[in-house]
This record gives sequence, C-alpha cells and structure tokens, in this order.
Amino acid sequence: MALLLILLPVAFIFLAYSLYERLRFKLPPGPRPKPVVGNIYDIKPVRFKCYAEWSKLYGPIFSVYFGSQLNTVVNTAELAKEVLKDNDQQLADRYRSRPSARMSRNGQDLIWADYGPHYVKVRKLCNLELFTPKRLEGLRPLREDEVTAMVDSIFKDCTKPENKGKSLLMRNYLGSVAFNNITRLTFGKRFMNSEGVVDEQGQEFKGIVSNGIRIGAKLSVADHIPWLRWMFVGENEDLDKHNARRDKLTRMIMEEHTLARQKSGNTKQHFVDALLTLQKQYELSDDTVIGLLWDMITAGMDTTTISVEWAMAELVKNPRVQQKAQEELDRVIGSDRIMTEADFAKLPYLQCVAKEALRLHPPTPLMLPHRANANVKIGGYDIPKGSIVHVNVWAIARDPAAWKNPLEFRPERFLEEDVDIKGHDYRLLPFGAGRRICPGAQLALNLVTSMLGHLLHHFTWSPPPGVSPEEIDLEESPGTVTYMRTPLQAVATPRLPAHLYNRVPVEL
Repeated sequence: MALLLILLPVAFIFLAYSLYERLRFKLPPGPRPKPVVGNIYDIKPVRFKCYAEWSKLYGPIFSVYFGSQLNTVVNTAELAKEVLKDNDQQLADRYRSRPSARMSRNGQDLIWADYGPHYVKVRKLCNLELFTPKRLEGLRPLREDEVTAMVDSIFKDCTKPENKGKSLLMRNYLGSVAFNNITRLTFGKRFMNSEGVVDEQGQEFKGIVSNGIRIGAKLSVADHIPWLRWMFVGENEDLDKHNARRDKLTRMIMEEHTLARQKSGNTKQHFVDALLTLQKQYELSDDTVIGLLWDMITAGMDTTTISVEWAMAELVKNPRVQQKAQEELDRVIGSDRIMTEADFAKLPYLQCVAKEALRLHPPTPLMLPHRANANVKIGGYDIPKGSIVHVNVWAIARDPAAWKNPLEFRPERFLEEDVDIKGHDYRLLPFGAGRRICPGAQLALNLVTSMLGHLLHHFTWSPPPGVSPEEIDLEESPGTVTYMRTPLQAVATPRLPAHLYNRVPVEL
C-alpha cells in the first residue's frame, strides 16, 4: 500500500508531463509510453532492428520514451542529414548514462564531452596532433606487424596435421590483432608474447576492458527513472571501483613513459607519449589524458574485430566476391611478396569490399546518442531541448530508397558510384558525420582494409565441413556494438609460398 501511494503520484506526474509535452510540441509519433517506465520494456534486445521495424509502423522519424526521457530515432539518409549537418550544432551534445558519465568524469574526455570549449580543444588536439597523416604513417609498421602476426598464427594452426580441414574460430585471431594494435598504439606496449601468452599487466588490461563492457551493456532502469536511483547504490560503487582500477593501471603506464622519456630525451609516436608531451601546451588534466587514451581503446578495439569478422562472414558466404578480390590481389601483389598499406591505391575492389562490409554491418548501428541543447525541428517535428536523438545507421544502409538491392553483399556498387564513407554521404555513416565524426576513421579504415587484404591474399576461406555458405548465421548480438550472434568459423587454405607467412617483429 505504501509503495502504491508513492507510485500513483509519480505516475500522475509522468502522464501530466507527457500530455504537456504533446500539447506544447508537435512530437514525432511513436509507440504509446507506459507510466513511469515509458517504452523500456517494449524494446526488443537488438535495438536497431526493433527501431527499423517501428519505422515501418510510425514513419521514418518516431519518438520512444526511456522512463520520462524523450528519445527521437531517425531512419533515413535525408533525416540523418538534418540531424548531423543542418542542425549539427544544436544536436552536438552527448547524452551520458551513469556509467558513461562516471567513466568519463562527466565528459572530461572526447567521446562523452558536450559540445563546447573543452570538446573543441581536445578535438583540435586529435586532428592536429594525434591522427595526422604523418603520425599514422609513423605507426604503420606496428599495424603491419600485428596483421602479419595474425597471418603467421593462422598458418601455423591450419597446417597442423591434426587440424587439416578443420575450421578456425576467426574472432580469436581478429581479436588478437585488435588487442595488440590498440595497446601498442595507445600505451606503446605489447602485452602478448610471440606464443600468444598475455603478461600480468595485459591480463589486468583485459580484465578492465571486459568489466567496462559488462557495466556499459547494462540497461539500468535507474538511468532513465532518476527518482529510483537511491535503490541502486551498489551500481555506483561498482563504477567507482572500475574507475579506480582503470586509473591505477593507466597512471602506472604513464609514469613508465615519463621516466623513459626523461632518460632518453626521445618522444615516440605512441599516443601516450604524444599526450604527455602536449599536456601542458593544451592544458589537459590527468583525467582528460586518461579519458582520451581509453576513448581510443574503447572506440578502436571491438569495432575493428567486429568489422573484419562481418566482412569475412560475407566473403565466406559469397565465394564469387572472395575470388574476385583474390584475383585483384594476385594481379597487383603476385605471389612473391606480401601486401602493404602502400598497395591500397592499386586495390580498388579490396577497398570496395571493406566499404560494403561497413555498409551492411556498421559496428555501431545507432551511432552514439546525441542530445539537443536547444529546441529544433527535424522532419517537420519538434525536438525539445534535452531530447536524445539516435541515427539508425543500420536501417539507413538497408533502405531500398537509398540503395539498389540493399540486402545484397555487392562491393561493385562502390565502383559504379563514388560514395564517401567519412561523413559526407548520409547513406553510409559507419564513422558518423558532422562535429562528432570519429577522428580515427582513417586509422580504422587502414587496419580493416589491411586485415582483409592479408586474409584474402594468404588464404582461401570456406565454410566448416558440412555447412553450406547459405547456412552461415548473419544475426546480430544485442549491444551498443554489434558482434555476430554466432562467432564465425571458417576453414583456411594457404595459397602462397610458406616463407611469406612468417611474422617479422617490429619495435618503434
């Protein structure tokens, strides 16, 4: 009875506020929200697919409530342009859940910062210092080293007599590349030895990453119903422990780099060295340096693995495309050397394969949530200040009004039409667009293209024994990023001379 007495006034306030909003603003249509919880329990686990289905019922722009929080979802390229270009400045703030707010020290990083002086400063740092062509080229040997290490590992495993004809779990190999590449890029450290054994510091790093994903994946009712937050004190304690653990490891590595730089007097290309060297010039707090390093880790690790796994699934499922890409590689590279990033310009079809995979399977299908810092209009509807706006990149990339035969994996479409992948064509937005576009887009493209090129040049890929290409499961797992629901298994058959599979380690 006491609980009922508490809930009834709250429900009345929610209904009154919802009615007030609907009378004051012309809001997009959408499913009817329930008192207090809104539409939270109506949303299916794979959220971007649920939203694509709802767009057929309510139209290309619709409203959905998380508790009393109004969310607007757009599902077409034209509406995405209104969000990311026409009203970019008014919609450039970030919605921060409790986990993202606490982990980012309330937006002291780049990803979760609101648009303002701090964001402009750290974005300038990224554009002018961290992701410059010169620095990316300087770090190229690291990327190529890790990709050749992957090839070496696959070759050793698939040529073992006991593994002949057996399939490999692709995610293990792709994840190692992403893990080693991002730790060397950000921290200047390879936590894994040549046998694949991860050292103690690396185990701690992996544990922090896994714990962060676990915390971030929770859909806590308290995030959307503020007056219930007192009931979830334990969640805040978990977040604080996670932050303390993450900060301890990062500060230890920062201190190692500071001491090494003082001894040698040299600054290396790694991001941690760059940030520590530039810290005073850009007036960065330690919290911001730590936040930027972990932005790069969270943005660059899962997404690379996801993108290449989806691409390989499509290539196993579509042997015609795989063969065409291999013919191009054989023609340009031949069989007496291995591919390097310098070859990309001569491999247009390979680049199209990467683009097509990112179109059909964007790693962040809803992008990250934007928040309105002013009242704006999208698609003729009002978006009140404080609303959260989501761009359904997955739905846009499968819109038959924007793409011919959108569900077909056909890289040739990018040879027939020049489609920009870095935020200027709103039909294809794997890296976002506008003020919040991913600053590391070129770095990600380079690594994904390199991994695909090496995998296709060195091996022919086929489904596991007894599985036809049509039977490969292309369903997605729930989450902010979209792993394959069933991890890809494939049989690798070497196609080059044995000496071209050896890794040659590189140190910068």
